[in-house]
Amino acid sequence: LFLAVCAVGIGGTFQYGYNVSIINAPTQHIHKFLNVTWSSRYHKELNPDLLTFLWSVIASIFSLGGLCGALIGGSMAIRLGRKGALLMNNVIAILASILMGISFPTGLFELLIAGRFLIGINSGVGLCVQPLYIGEFAPKHLRGGLAMGTSIFLTGGILTGQIIGLRELLGGEKHWPLLLSSSCVPALAQLLFLPWFPESPRYLLIDRGDELSCAKALKRFHGSSEYRREMEDIQRECFALHGEKPKKPWQLFTDRGVRWQLITVIVMTMGQQLSGINAIYFYATYVFEQAGILAEKIPYVTLGTGVCECLTALSCVRSNYVGRRSLIIGGYLLMTLWCTVLTFSLTYQELYSWVPYMSMTCVFAFILSFGLGPGGITNTLTAELFVQSSRPAAYMIAGTVSWISFFTVGMLFPFIVNGLKQYCFVVFLLECFFVAAFIFLIIPETKNKSFLEIKKEFHKLNFGRNA
Repeated sequence: LFLAVCAVGIGGTFQYGYNVSIINAPTQHIHKFLNVTWSSRYHKELNPDLLTFLWSVIASIFSLGGLCGALIGGSMAIRLGRKGALLMNNVIAILASILMGISFPTGLFELLIAGRFLIGINSGVGLCVQPLYIGEFAPKHLRGGLAMGTSIFLTGGILTGQIIGLRELLGGEKHWPLLLSSSCVPALAQLLFLPWFPESPRYLLIDRGDELSCAKALKRFHGSSEYRREMEDIQRECFALHGEKPKKPWQLFTDRGVRWQLITVIVMTMGQQLSGINAIYFYATYVFEQAGILAEKIPYVTLGTGVCECLTALSCVRSNYVGRRSLIIGGYLLMTLWCTVLTFSLTYQELYSWVPYMSMTCVFAFILSFGLGPGGITNTLTAELFVQSSRPAAYMIAGTVSWISFFTVGMLFPFIVNGLKQYCFVVFLLECFFVAAFIFLIIPETKNKSFLEIKKEFHKLNFGRNA
């Protein structure tokens, strides 16, 4: 099970975290590449406004690709299987790496844009299919801990990107094309290791009707002596679905039986992106400067934020013992607290010498709280709230909402910060408190419950108490 999570994660959410992270290091080098390419091609200087536009396209096209990946990820998981979709997804990553790698020697910045779009598609598919696959092969009593592999590899990707992007490694002017094309390494690793593991047992039995292959897969994942209980659980779910085919995303919006599950996933996914984590990263450099850290040392201090996220994701494996509901509510409430403290500390940053250090503490505490709650548990709950026929479509909807929110935050965030300054955290603390209240009132605990038992918990909400 552990090795399966590693094989799935290295080419799944690791790619998302890695490719979000590595684009920051070569910003100045890409600007220079755009200027030189434009001058040699058109024999005139690149207009500063056009330079800003081209850089924005390179940075934000990743989100558009991610949205496309989220829209096709569920369909790929249904047609090719969970494992097959992940393997095919690596072909996209390798093609993207080749395009980004040859953009500099060929002098074609258009290839850089195309490569960022394709690696966005790869990340969108990975964010959709990886938690789906892990949630389906994990035994009920270990589902929470194994599903945290999604978050662990995502944060591990961010940290790895921060390290590889240091100027001493691949973040320098000579090596930045290698940095952007290094996405092929995790893709090749997954192509090498994932074929050794079986397809999702639930997909084999419920979607394909292949009971023999399902039993073989369960024996590989759970051991020959422990697989029967999981087999019975899958058979009960198969019987309850009465041969129901996988649903399309639009069918979930008209299905009263999943109304509150869908609302929950949308609220949690939007809450994750709009929680203020981007504001924290934006303000981190300013906070570190105010604390007296030299500008050239700040990239190394920023590595501490990546380490914080990784440590929290690893500690969230305890969700298997504590419970999903407690962790995510606690995470959002702690984020509300740190937003409040950070607003005050940034307001009075100049008055006392110790205040910048309080702001610095709040930055790390907020990141830890994010990893504890929304960063770690959201994808796990998305897998648990739906039965087999609705799960791929639910992940497509969740992925679409996530990428649209991600793009919206990227577009609106500079205006929010410029308009409200440090008071932007008041907006984020209200959002965090609202999501915590919603989860407290709506979501039942899902720990150690089968998918059918969780569906039964929502039945009263969807159909009323007399149902």
